[in-house]
Amino acid sequence: MTLRLELEVNGDAVEAVVEPQELLLDFLRDRLGLKGAKRSCEVQVCGTCTVLVDGLPVSSCCMLACEAGGRSVLTIEGFARDEEFPEFQEAFTRHAALQCGFCTGGFVLTLKALRDSGELSDEDEIRHALDSNVCRCTGYQSILAAARELAAGS
Repeated sequence: MTLRLELEVNGDAVEAVVEPQELLLDFLRDRLGLKGAKRSCEVQVCGTCTVLVDGLPVSSCCMLACEAGGRSVLTIEGFARDEEFPEFQEAFTRHAALQCGFCTGGFVLTLKALRDSGELSDEDEIRHALDSNVCRCTGYQSILAAARELAAGS
């Protein structure tokens, strides 16, 4: 059995036929060539697969593609085309908040969602919201510094 899927990805209408068990992560990476979301923990712990679905951060490694039907998905590739993106890019660069970049997309999209919702305001909210994102090489102080800068600019 297959399912017909209609959704919006990075502002573009997408139609596809998917298997019921196909993960959103696999759909984005394998079918649409959007490689920014990464597979790592596969249990909603690390945040490397984070995308925004209707503006909220979700772990695409644990969401079925069919669950995104009728919804809007934003990946890091889509956000990179947004006029707001350079501010995030500059904050992460200025504070050396990235090294290998494996986790960066998830952090950036999570911070975008926080800022869009008005929840990127104080240190406790930032730390709590980033609990679901793991970085193995940068250390969190630089990421928190970039987040504080983004909060101040909102």
